[in-house]
Amino acid sequence: MDIKNKILYDKLNERQRQAVFCTEGPLLILAGAGSGKTNVLIHRIAYLIQEKNIEPYNIMAVTFTNKAADEMKERLKGLVGHEAQQIWAATFHSSCVRILRRYIDRLGFNTNFSIYDADDQKTLMKRIFKEMPANTADLKERNVLRAISAYKDELISPSDALKYACGFAEKNNALLYEKYQSELRKNNALDFDDLINKCVELFEKNEDVLEFYQKRLKYIMVDEYQDTNTSQFRLIELLASSHKNLCVVGDDDQSIYRFRGANIENILSFEKIFKDTKVVRLEQNYRSTAAILDVANNVISNNVKRKEKKLWTDKKGGAKVKLKEFENGDQEASGILKEIASKAKKSSLNDFALLYRTNAQSRLFEEKCVNYGIPYRLVGGVNFYQRKEIKDILAYLKVISNSKDDIAVLRVINTPKRGIGETSLGKISSFASEFNINFYEACLNSWQIPSIGKTAYKIKSFTDFIEKARKELAKIDISDISDNIVYKNGDMDNFYNEAYKDTDIPDLLQSGDDKRVSDIINYILDEGGYRDYLMLEGDTQAQSRLENIKELISKAQMYKASLLDIFLEETSLIADVDTTDKSAQMLTLMTLHGAKGLEFEYVYMCGMEEELLPCTMSIASGDEADIEEERRLCYVGMTRAKKQLVLSYAKKRLINGGFDYKEVSRFIREIPPQLLDTDIKNELLHQGINRKKSVYIAGYNTNPYKQFNKSLPFGKEFIVKKSEKPDYKAGDMVRHIKFGEGEVLSITEGKKDYEIEVNFKKSGIKKMMAGFAKLEKM
Repeated sequence: MDIKNKILYDKLNERQRQAVFCTEGPLLILAGAGSGKTNVLIHRIAYLIQEKNIEPYNIMAVTFTNKAADEMKERLKGLVGHEAQQIWAATFHSSCVRILRRYIDRLGFNTNFSIYDADDQKTLMKRIFKEMPANTADLKERNVLRAISAYKDELISPSDALKYACGFAEKNNALLYEKYQSELRKNNALDFDDLINKCVELFEKNEDVLEFYQKRLKYIMVDEYQDTNTSQFRLIELLASSHKNLCVVGDDDQSIYRFRGANIENILSFEKIFKDTKVVRLEQNYRSTAAILDVANNVISNNVKRKEKKLWTDKKGGAKVKLKEFENGDQEASGILKEIASKAKKSSLNDFALLYRTNAQSRLFEEKCVNYGIPYRLVGGVNFYQRKEIKDILAYLKVISNSKDDIAVLRVINTPKRGIGETSLGKISSFASEFNINFYEACLNSWQIPSIGKTAYKIKSFTDFIEKARKELAKIDISDISDNIVYKNGDMDNFYNEAYKDTDIPDLLQSGDDKRVSDIINYILDEGGYRDYLMLEGDTQAQSRLENIKELISKAQMYKASLLDIFLEETSLIADVDTTDKSAQMLTLMTLHGAKGLEFEYVYMCGMEEELLPCTMSIASGDEADIEEERRLCYVGMTRAKKQLVLSYAKKRLINGGFDYKEVSRFIREIPPQLLDTDIKNELLHQGINRKKSVYIAGYNTNPYKQFNKSLPFGKEFIVKKSEKPDYKAGDMVRHIKFGEGEVLSITEGKKDYEIEVNFKKSGIKKMMAGFAKLEKM
């Protein structure tokens, strides 16, 4: 190691250096909040390149947001220079899109597939509901989609979901899941869960494809590993199974996405699944004061299912954590915002964050911000890419790119109005079903539809408009441009890696055509009449929407028209946190979930009450795992603060026209009184927790494939009879219908059932309830 690099790594603390220099074999880095994990990751990559002479091309770093991936690349530039661009640094979803664009034809899809967002999924499910009215009378699209997502998180196919469904609700969900997947395939579309699942399926069914990526990606790093679900775990397991140089970074104390499918067992059981794992704990915190860390440590230590660690800092002193009590929610909002306004006179509003458990709590704070003239940004509001005019333009682009996308076609065929009524659309849909073709193909052949009449001319006007864009502007077929592009090392995959922003690599993207995606958008605005359509809404509204489209055009200007698919990928994969603008002076309002990964000088956590934090659903479930997740959420909020943390609660809140008297959160009562700055005379503050009687609701925790609640919340209250003790014991070999053969590691008696821990030969360690697992002793 030369002197320059030695100085570089000497800046790290001892534990951080251990993590950086451990390069071979599986490594688990338990990185506490504010412990400099990003710094460790980029230095580890730099060490691999500079000292171990590993090709950047052979390194993969997986993150959860585009913003984190871009930040990693930018910081790496400062350490390794231009070689940083060759590193595969991307999100799970972006990585899978790159792989699928090249190989998904092996699974029967075209490579120009569409990616459906939440609105597209809901629209598709509405169509399915119309076709299956007998099964959907009392259902909501989002609940069914949530259940489908739960299946996909656990890699459960529609056929398996149907085979093992218990009761009417699960059977109905499984049927809808089967129909939903069929419609996606017909539309040549994938949802976000499919991006991971189809990649896993591709690898499992095509050894040559898996081997290609295993040879390329010799060193794999995964950030925020505590947030991975079962399908993401399987993806990484497959990629790392050859070289086994897998480094995961995470903190089980910050696992807060169980409701999205995150499986905390992935990090808790990492050493059991990957043999000879080295573990490095990063416990020195560089963000918060000792006073804040003492409070956070005391709260999180009450969790049972966690890896022991304790954050510490060499920062001396710091203000005590404040605890404030208010008579009601209105006074809480007023009191907190007045204090922030006063403090902001000596600081920037950007230094302040106001955190709460649910989006609904923001209303009072927003109103008070307006009243007091406090500018604020609401994180988690309407994402730029979810605004109507943006979704309309993107839908047009999707149709031009992938005409099989029925959802996109239906969105724009009558936007702006073309006089194609619902009756005509119904005839087209019936014609498409009768001849087993997609909706756009039916439009192209609309003159053959009986009784369609003069509407056929209106439909032809629409299809002519789309076909002109496809042929003269987009030229989207990859085969049309592949001969004019020189791929690095002859690798088309590298083309996708590099082609996101042609401003960085102009030579790579010369396709013989200077048309841009922005030209297609302008064509839609002018030739398609969309600009005139917006102007009908009135000057102010139209101007606002046109400004948004101009912003989209600015981004689209960076992409060749022939790279329309890639432009659509990137816009599909952008999250709220990637679009947060921090340049303006504003107070940040956001949920505790939204605050993950951020930090602020001053943090105010409001609504610290039972049935808010922890929330009502977690209390009612009767599952201690739900409470532990709420406690982790509280811990995440606390560790966002750098200088000052303020906790507040209201004694009562106005709910449904009446006051609901609240009890202070159990998490407040877990903090030793001497650590708090408060003059509250509340005898309940540090008494034992008055736990309310749990009510079991049918539909909650009944999904046999999940360790968390994603089932439909309906049904009647009933008492669950405790299961009989299994006929197998620890050490016995058992068989599971999905996971195959495995060895029983432990059997733990619970209140309602026995929890079984099994090490499956193919799927690793799983924990499940005996009654649902239906394990067969071998």
